[in-house]
Amino acid sequence: MKQGFVFPFADQPPQVVAELAAAAEAGFDGFFVWEPIWGTDAWVSLAAAATRTSTIRLGTMLSPLPRMRPWDLASKAASVDNLSGGRVILSVGLGAPDTGYDEFGEVSDRRIRAELLDEGLTIVQGLWGGQPFAHEGKHYQLKPSTFVAPPPPVQQPRIPIWCPGVWPRPQSMDRALALDGLLPHVMDSEGNHQEVTVDHIREIREHAFRRRAAMGINAPYEIVIEGRTDPASAADRDRLGDWRSIGVTWWNEALWEVQSEPDSLDVVRPRVRAGPTAPAERGRPKPRS
Repeated sequence: MKQGFVFPFADQPPQVVAELAAAAEAGFDGFFVWEPIWGTDAWVSLAAAATRTSTIRLGTMLSPLPRMRPWDLASKAASVDNLSGGRVILSVGLGAPDTGYDEFGEVSDRRIRAELLDEGLTIVQGLWGGQPFAHEGKHYQLKPSTFVAPPPPVQQPRIPIWCPGVWPRPQSMDRALALDGLLPHVMDSEGNHQEVTVDHIREIREHAFRRRAAMGINAPYEIVIEGRTDPASAADRDRLGDWRSIGVTWWNEALWEVQSEPDSLDVVRPRVRAGPTAPAERGRPKPRS
């Protein structure tokens, strides 16, 4: 199980992100930032981090594609993938309307955002494949460009894309299962979000293998969980061991709650330098063919 660190701020300059990404490279496998409506540009920060690192994966957690121009996101992600030598992971989702959508006049209707996300994913992947590319959809119409195409991403056939999937909603799950990684959410029959448990992941993982096989997809698939741990805590090591044992492939350390605390950067810096929490040994799931 790989481990990443999610930088919880959007108001720190790129050089701070680069500094902490370099520190994280000593132990973590990935370093992620989020894309605000108004704040430090995530891709500038990731570009700065790429120049200070050489092995750690760099990505977004996440990019709200429905409020972005898909061609802009495709350009930025491919540029940083080239700069980093093929280390980008792109996470996309509907976005959170409570992060300023009303204040900036962004579309908040969930159905429309889902349509924009699906079309945006088609466009991003199509543009990475090069010209000629055309798209005729409800929200976007693209014709093949006559401009010189930028270099494709280093990673082929595409930069890995992770996406939230709401279990057990079929449309949401199918969107994520057609990509490269799942950020699992669980919702009950009344539409209330539930805490994701080991039992949920076991059920989701079995469904994912069956459904991807039915889609004709035979490729590795990531299951990504996030939370907060203390490297000195035996209970936290046991918890990570449980996640790993049922097939979680990434644990992302996320300290979202410190955003509003005074001197919160002073909380994040030592946590990055402490490195990942070592999972307790557990039985591991048998590999699937």
